[in-house]
Amino acid sequence: MSQSVTRRQTLALLTASAGATLSTTLATAETVSAAPTAQSPFTLSLNMSTIRGHKLGFVKELETASKAGFRAVEIWIETLQTYLASGGTLPEARKRLSDLGITVENAIGFAPWIVDDEAARAKGTDQLKREMDQLAQIGCKRVATPPIGAQSPGSPKIDLYKAAERYRAILDIGDKTGVVPQLELWGFSPNLNRLSEVMFIAIESGHPSARVLLDIYHLYKGGSGNTMLPLVGKPAIEVFHVNDYTADLTREKITDADRVYPGDGVAPIKETLKLIKRSDKPIVLSLEVFNKLYYAQDAQVVANTAMAKMKAMVTGV
Repeated sequence: MSQSVTRRQTLALLTASAGATLSTTLATAETVSAAPTAQSPFTLSLNMSTIRGHKLGFVKELETASKAGFRAVEIWIETLQTYLASGGTLPEARKRLSDLGITVENAIGFAPWIVDDEAARAKGTDQLKREMDQLAQIGCKRVATPPIGAQSPGSPKIDLYKAAERYRAILDIGDKTGVVPQLELWGFSPNLNRLSEVMFIAIESGHPSARVLLDIYHLYKGGSGNTMLPLVGKPAIEVFHVNDYTADLTREKITDADRVYPGDGVAPIKETLKLIKRSDKPIVLSLEVFNKLYYAQDAQVVANTAMAKMKAMVTGV
């Protein structure tokens, strides 16, 4: 009898031991599978300005970007609306994006939300709301809001406190639509041409969703540079426009059309990316150029080159 008990005890011990080993193995496997994977600090995106001169249309632009390897894009609202006017629908656009594996990270629009003229501003705000509603239906969560209507050389200087109130108003619309206005710096404009101005407006708006949309070229053109970017604060930047400029053009003479691929000029791109990168969330780096020499090339060649240049740009950052 005692020998039989011993056998049973031994078997029980072996079973318990095997179970414990299996439990430990499974727990370890679960821990490994749940462990966070290394995440790139940047998402590479193509702003459709880069192939806008080819006049491909909304769908062909997406296909070209996808074929080049982009999984994120910035669309132009005008191109989307042309697509809709030609018989396309928002559900079809969303399905096309899904089929291509592309997300629209931001949209480029030109609604005059900031101007002093009350009637013009009300009209611009209504336009922006309609556009936000459209963007929400294709899964886009952001829209650029530059100082449209106040960007010409003769435009009067807008009071920054009033600008902050107006930005707050469109941020409130963003709360309802799910599309956040990105306050865009334009270096050539009399308004919103300095980093200090866009930061003042964003902070003074008092809205937690306030974000700024900056650009390598525009920081240079407006005279802000990249030195003070660490003071912006990482949550304020979700999308950042990248490009380059050559040494043969002064800050005063350079224009939008003079921008070139990253790495083909003298802009402090890698230094700038090191200043803005985040460890908690990737920043969308979107290539925005308007180069006529690129427009003269095949669109797919331009998109492919853009991807190669951007991959080299983030290497080692």
